[in-house]
Order: sequence, then structure tokens, then C-alpha cells
Amino acid sequence: MKKVFLTLSILPVVILFGCNNPDNALGILDPDSTNKKHLEYFGFTLVDTLWDDPTDADSKTNYSDEVAPFSNLADILVVDPTDNVIARMERMQHLQMKSILHIAALFFEIEGTNAPSGTDYKLRNDYRERWMTFVNTNQLTENQGFVQALYLGEEPVWNGVSANELRLAADYISNTTPEYKVMVIEAYPVLDELQLPNSVDWVGFDHYFIENPAKDPTFLGELGTLKAKLKDNQQLVLVMDAHYIDFAHGGFGGIALDKMGEVANSYYELAKAESKAVTLLGYFWPSGFDHAQSIGARNMPDNVKDEYVRIGKEITGKH
Repeated sequence: MKKVFLTLSILPVVILFGCNNPDNALGILDPDSTNKKHLEYFGFTLVDTLWDDPTDADSKTNYSDEVAPFSNLADILVVDPTDNVIARMERMQHLQMKSILHIAALFFEIEGTNAPSGTDYKLRNDYRERWMTFVNTNQLTENQGFVQALYLGEEPVWNGVSANELRLAADYISNTTPEYKVMVIEAYPVLDELQLPNSVDWVGFDHYFIENPAKDPTFLGELGTLKAKLKDNQQLVLVMDAHYIDFAHGGFGGIALDKMGEVANSYYELAKAESKAVTLLGYFWPSGFDHAQSIGARNMPDNVKDEYVRIGKEITGKH
């Protein structure tokens, strides 16, 4: 089983507490939680990222067929500039889903360990050439209908990417492929330090192991901190906790496995109430990521998966 490590994981900060002011939560929500017209997209991560779920006997790294009945977004991992992902994007399009492309590896490389995560990334000297090679290889100008977002910033501050490096990369994407949305997801402990370039369109943060994020003062404070940084053109991605690690969710968060459906519904209610939220994105679908014993959304109890299906169908309109 080929393992590719993505930086969306927030597991190393499980023992940290949110440092953002809960008062930031005041006034951030649209009081009409029944109006979800702003909420257009639903999906999961690790759908087509070369990750083979170690808990089954199948050799499978593309789960788009499993999530398609109730999703309209799914992610694709890009590793090298010459990766041709056209067929993978076409498959998702056939399943009525748009792609989120992980493109951080085209722009950033490991420099050392001097970062909050312990892995320090820097902007590559050849990022322009690498990006244009990928653009031309995949005919992105012609294939823009396949892609919903380009996932550039995978916890940039947490992983040592400077504000200027993030701006240079995002601006270059925006200048060369202006029809594409650029996405950044940050880790919650460093939200205060995040600086968002104008060229970033979709923004979110990840903070897991919280039973009821829609009512949690710390989580809402973090959301308020992020919202205060948004420009008018920028929209929110809510990253839904859709995996389970016993010592973290159970021991630290006090959440039983069969209650993860209630966690999902809390994220959904928050997304409906938050008028800037355009996407609800579950982390993650297959098992075994972040921790060998982690349970992904695909292996949750039936009552939990039923909630994912219900929420996804309500957002996407798929039946």
C-alpha cells in the first residue's frame, strides 16, 4: 500500500487548546439557520490521493464511486508537475463531482524542522516552471469545468510557509489561471498569524475532537478569528471532523464512535447558519490515515454514515 502524507492532518496538536478569544464568536452567525442557499458543496478528503485503506483486503486508492451518490466535491493528489490527472478529473465529472486538486507539492519543499508542525516548508525556486508544466500537461485552460478549487495552502503557517511565500504562490496561480479558485486551510493554533492574500478564494481551518462545534465557544472563537481576516471575495470552507481516533476523540474529546453523526450534524447546522460558508468538507474518507487505528468515514457505524448521506444529499440535491 503506497502511503502519501498530506499536511491537512492536525493530529500532532491534539493536546493544545485553542488560543483564540471566544468573544470573537459574537455576531458571526446568520440567525436564519434554515437558509442554506450559500452552502453549495459537500464532499470528503482522501478520495483520490493514492491512499489505500489498510482495513480492507482490496487494493483501492480511488473512492470516488463510494462518495459520489451524496457528494459534489472530491480531492485528487498531485505530486509532480508532469502528473496527468485528466482521466481522474473526467471520472469525477462523470460522477457529477468537481475536483479539489492538492497542488502544494508543486510549489513547496521541505527545508528543515523549524516550524510549529516540526516540518518546515519553503517556496521552491522553480515554482513558476513547475506550475506551468502542470497547467499545460493537464490543459487546465480548457478543462476548468472539472475543477472547483486548487488546494495550495495546506496549513501554511503551521508548516512554516511565510506570508510572502504564500502570497507569491497564490498570486502566480491567480495571474496565470484566473478562472480557478485557490484554497487555503490553516491549523487552529496559528490562526492569529495567518495572513491571507487577496488571491485566495476559499479559506478554512481544522480543529478536531470537538463534540458540538456549533455551540463550542473555543471553536466559534477560532471561526470568528478567521472571519475577521476575510476579504469580500473570500468564502469559508468548514472542515468537518469525519474520522475517529479512540484516544483523541474518545479519550480527549469524550466522543463515542456512534455519536460522530451528531458531530457531523453540528458542523452542518453551523454551515447553514454561517452565510460565508460555501463548502462542508469531511476529513477523511478511508481509514488508517494519521494513525494506524483511525477510522475513516467509510468505516463508521451505519447510523453515522446515514447522517453523512443525508447531509450530503441535502446540500448537493442528489437523490
